[in-house]
Amino acid sequence: QVQLVESGGGSVQAGGSLRLSCAASGYMYSRYCMGWFRQAPGKEREGVVSVNTISGSTYYADSVKGRFTISRDTRKNTVYLQMNNLKPEDTAMYYCAAIPSSGNYCPNLSPLIYVNWGQGTQVTVSS
Repeated sequence: QVQLVESGGGSVQAGGSLRLSCAASGYMYSRYCMGWFRQAPGKEREGVVSVNTISGSTYYADSVKGRFTISRDTRKNTVYLQMNNLKPEDTAMYYCAAIPSSGNYCPNLSPLIYVNWGQGTQVTVSS
């Protein structure tokens, strides 16, 4: 069983930055996709970005391109989400998730395909 623990959320003003971390432990897949998702009150959970832990290939939602950057530290089994130029519409609970991967790419940002989830960390952006 893969355990995922997010950290780094908080409250910032618009234009500010936050860095989220997701540490994975327990049984680890040899190759997997790691994704960041978010869910605002009253809205469906949406995919923000994914990364393949072996190839490093990434996919970003259009809403965060140019502002968010995902990175990984394979030695620490940790994935990071650097969020810059935050906007009030970025306010949400942010989750990381994982799924085994047989390839080098993780283009599907649908939360429905991910099987392991963290507990989430809250990000609040005020105007």
